[in-house]
Amino acid sequence: MTQNNFHTASWLNIPEDSDFPLYNIPFGMAILKGNKKRAVTRIGNYIINLNSLNQSGFFKNTFVDKTDIFKQENLNSFISLGKEKTGIVRNRIAELFSEGTTELKSQTHILEEIIFQPNDVKMIMPVKVGDYTDFYSSMEHATNVGKMFRDPENALLPNWKHLPVGYHGRASSIVISGTPLHRPKGQLKYNDNPNPLFGPTKEMDFELELAFITCNNTKLGESISVDKAEDSIFGMLLFNDMSARDIQRWEYVPLGPFLSKSFGSVVSPWIVTLDALEPFRTKGPVQEPEVLPYLKFEGNKNFDISLEAVIKPANSNETVVCKTNFKHMYWNMAQQLAHQTINGCNINSCDMYASGTISGPDAGSYGSMLELAWKGQNPIQLNNGESRVFLEDNDTIIIRGFAAKDNLRIGFGEVSTQVLPSIPL
Repeated sequence: MTQNNFHTASWLNIPEDSDFPLYNIPFGMAILKGNKKRAVTRIGNYIINLNSLNQSGFFKNTFVDKTDIFKQENLNSFISLGKEKTGIVRNRIAELFSEGTTELKSQTHILEEIIFQPNDVKMIMPVKVGDYTDFYSSMEHATNVGKMFRDPENALLPNWKHLPVGYHGRASSIVISGTPLHRPKGQLKYNDNPNPLFGPTKEMDFELELAFITCNNTKLGESISVDKAEDSIFGMLLFNDMSARDIQRWEYVPLGPFLSKSFGSVVSPWIVTLDALEPFRTKGPVQEPEVLPYLKFEGNKNFDISLEAVIKPANSNETVVCKTNFKHMYWNMAQQLAHQTINGCNINSCDMYASGTISGPDAGSYGSMLELAWKGQNPIQLNNGESRVFLEDNDTIIIRGFAAKDNLRIGFGEVSTQVLPSIPL
């Protein structure tokens, strides 16, 4: 799509404040009537069955015409076509639903097989995640954690401004929005006890993040340059990297998080393409000292995406506890992917890369309870009169995100999960 049709109207009714105008065209997977798994997109308050569109002949002269690519278990095969081909499909979808286009609208006898209401479908994991990397790319977040647990005058470790710090996480426990997570158990070590204890975490936390999905494969030994990295990034989704802070403190040294992270991370159902986010590019923070040549880039690689996190206790209203923005990230996605592969590590289509906690410059923009309540010293007040320093059983944490500029809004929907009590041994 070109800049001239950012605001193309649709013959479907799209609310003004919708996350899903015709310019968005995100991709997801859903269970439709008859328990069928199908690839879908969303326009306004409508879910579009892409397989029915395809089988009805509306994707002629594209790379998916009459294939079964939209009735597979996930989007992996579609995403693996590459951005050029998937972009053609995205443009064709927008064309079919554009105001004044009657090619599809006039086919009233098949519309009930193509257009669904959100309540009539169940969204499922959009991709089968291959490998998963979690970065640590917010300077504000890294500084806050350093102040809490190390010398406040030397909060950042010496390597932090020279490379995008990251670690490989557990792909099997990445789940779709709406999946509840049980409070994890593990070893807990407190200062008043010389020995570790065993039990459910007392410090369950969320981490407000975004993640990107790759769409290319590379060979072992190859590297992706920073200027070519976005060719391998299909799109982004919301990511909540749940954490158990007391388990994390005890296990973290020397190799990093393990059980404190692997019990569950939650993603939103819609993958928003980089094409849809193109209008929202912006400058990132100045990187000082100067980075090594393989991490240098030109142009705007950050994106102006507003984000918020809310806590909703059981049988109560929600409270917004954080408002931040993706533009604050010190290390951008292109640098992250370039660094991931600089040693020759091969990537595969539908690998997932999380940004790390996204924190802004002020207290209201911190992307985790660890920071918001400052290690339990400043309880967060909720609208129902309760307070929190960490998440409690039956709390639901919801993360939302959207980009807005010049009357164009592109949203991600939301990712939510409820904290359930720990399962006894």
